Amino acid sequence: MRSELVQTQVAVVGGGLAGVCAAIAAARLGQTVSLIQNRPVLGGNSSSEVRVWVCGATGHGVNRYARETGIMGELFVENQYRNPEGNPYLWDLIILEAVKAEKNIQLFLNTDVHEVEATGPEEHRQIKSVTGWMMGSERRIRFESSMFLDCTGDGLVGFLAGAKFRIGREARHEYNEDWAPEAADDITLGSTILFYTKDVGQPVRYIPPSFAKNIAETSIPVRRVIRSGDSGCHYWWIEWGGELDTVHENERIRDELWSVIYGIWDYIKNSGKFEADNMTLEWIGSLPGKREYRRFVGDYVLNQNDIVSQKQFEDRVAFGGWSIDLHPPKGMYAEESGSKHFHPDGIYHIPFRSLYSSNVDNLLFAGRNISATHVAFGTTRVMATCAVIGEAAGTGAALSAMKGITPRELYQSHLSELQQTLLRQDASIIGLRNKDGSDLARSARAEASSTQKRLEINEAAAAYLLLNPVGIVFPVSRKLDTITLLVDVLSDTEMAIKVHHTGKKENYIPMEIIAEKTIRVFQGMKQWVDFPFEYDTEEPLNLFIVIPANSEIRLYTADEQQFGMLCFEDKVSSSADFSSFSDTQQIMTWQMKGVHRTPFCIKLSPETAAFEPEAVIDGYTRPYAGPRAWVSERMAAGQEEWVSLEWDSPVSFSEVHITFNDDVNEDLINLHHHRTPFEIIPELVKDYRVEGRVNGEWKVLLRETNNRKRKRIHLLGEPVLTNKLRIVVEATNGCTRAEIVEARVYK
Repeated sequence: MRSELVQTQVAVVGGGLAGVCAAIAAARLGQTVSLIQNRPVLGGNSSSEVRVWVCGATGHGVNRYARETGIMGELFVENQYRNPEGNPYLWDLIILEAVKAEKNIQLFLNTDVHEVEATGPEEHRQIKSVTGWMMGSERRIRFESSMFLDCTGDGLVGFLAGAKFRIGREARHEYNEDWAPEAADDITLGSTILFYTKDVGQPVRYIPPSFAKNIAETSIPVRRVIRSGDSGCHYWWIEWGGELDTVHENERIRDELWSVIYGIWDYIKNSGKFEADNMTLEWIGSLPGKREYRRFVGDYVLNQNDIVSQKQFEDRVAFGGWSIDLHPPKGMYAEESGSKHFHPDGIYHIPFRSLYSSNVDNLLFAGRNISATHVAFGTTRVMATCAVIGEAAGTGAALSAMKGITPRELYQSHLSELQQTLLRQDASIIGLRNKDGSDLARSARAEASSTQKRLEINEAAAAYLLLNPVGIVFPVSRKLDTITLLVDVLSDTEMAIKVHHTGKKENYIPMEIIAEKTIRVFQGMKQWVDFPFEYDTEEPLNLFIVIPANSEIRLYTADEQQFGMLCFEDKVSSSADFSSFSDTQQIMTWQMKGVHRTPFCIKLSPETAAFEPEAVIDGYTRPYAGPRAWVSERMAAGQEEWVSLEWDSPVSFSEVHITFNDDVNEDLINLHHHRTPFEIIPELVKDYRVEGRVNGEWKVLLRETNNRKRKRIHLLGEPVLTNKLRIVVEATNGCTRAEIVEARVYK
């Protein structure tokens, strides 16, 4: 046996997505980091050992413009390109590569932390070190750091350090939560094991083990969905242990889950109810994927009301968007639906005060163990949300370590610096704008070779019978005079439009009606029908128009997406997985899936200022009351487009940041839930160069080809002195327009 000492500025315990993003964030800020993981692979529940889909704020396409950016966004986009089939082993490699790319991270796999040295009174504990045993190597390693992050999920490090925590459900009166029980209890969400199946092309026998459960004697075949071709997270409902201690009873829970999986496969193979002769079991998990255990107590406890109201915390550092998703205590044996959901009207915000301990001065946490009630945890627990929380917590830990202060002091005295650092990293924050005083681009003027001025979709590809109401969201920069739609009128009728506000700037649902118009239309094909309106606005916003159903009318859809415009169908989807949600939730009523990337043919007047070049320096990096991106006119073959920054006098710089549009409305996932029709987001710029105006001529400072990333940071070999810089787009990955979200320039 060998004893070792590792000293770093930040120690991250837990190598799930929260821990990975925390470690990468801290390392990129120059801090030395120990990343300690008790399994042989990174990724936690998303890894090849457990194989849970990485879900997040998009909610499988429910939320609009909600896909995560920052480190989690990098992983999503890289996986889409390199692993479109959703191979879980390739997903492991993508995470591992991301960690190994950071020279400031020391990675310790197979290292189980089981000792914590902490000192101080109950209200001001201080962690000195954590100690772990590296399995298979006989190495006992002591990790000393100034900042510690508990990303273990179960919260073991914080528990051993004396951090305050909760297990189970709070009473309703504690936070006035509608979904909380009357009395507090120890009930948690249960654990799950998944399995994969495969068609081998020839008959395969299956003889179940003696411990396989006869599920025909349970409520499972009646209350849950079983299909022979499903695999992995299609069986998310194989869940048990919510009435037990999910940590101390982990082995018992695993055995029960195994017995049910082998019983389900016996039912599929041998009951005669399924076409499964050629099917075989390919993989069964060995580790229960835990959903819930300890939740730490921070300076703020996120609760149901914060989620539902989408509270805009002053210290927001991340966002989520998955529904409040709670499961019955009995799990797969419950008589009720396997889950119940409440969807807020859009994304919600997560405060920094929920990411550090209220009583352990140098402890932060990220993942499913953050400071939230059981009900709020029902949404923050999904892994892409855990990941963006991890980036925020890792950034907070790095800044605290650099300054020699506690996370609480960082919140109290350096909150703006924390948020601006996250924005500079392209982290997942909505509604905050760049105020970085060192960004030279903020004092520049922006111009462009061309700008999209007209919102027009007029190249019809398919007719669409108006059997259900449809909706269209579009940006209005100053005024709206006329809405024009391309329609077939099958017989004389009346056609109506209602114009709504969307409520909050980050929302995309119809709220207050501001105007409605009904006109008489007459039989005829492919008519452009005008709806005159007179609407003025002092600040940019989105409007949501609703076109009521009319079986005598056909709209038309196009094949080319328009960034900044979204289309919807009013269809309440009936869940095929026995989930339940209220039909009053508008975000579920208005569905994008049927008209995704096939917008309705429409013309809006007058011209719009929504895509002006000033968008690259307006401080926003995500859609927010509009697209917040420069968009050019259509590019002909071989045509270049550019956006430029000009200063009143020459500036010296050596670093250029460019954020390209990767359409955060496109839902990406790590495994086999779905596959996009493209391996690179079409809106991403493919080939580009950066030029500076030197001695009256344009000088190429750098050129990139085959880009497939959203955020690019370019360090120039030597400082450049100029009063004008431009980014020249040579080609995209399929989009007909050049689209850039942000440009930053630093000395």
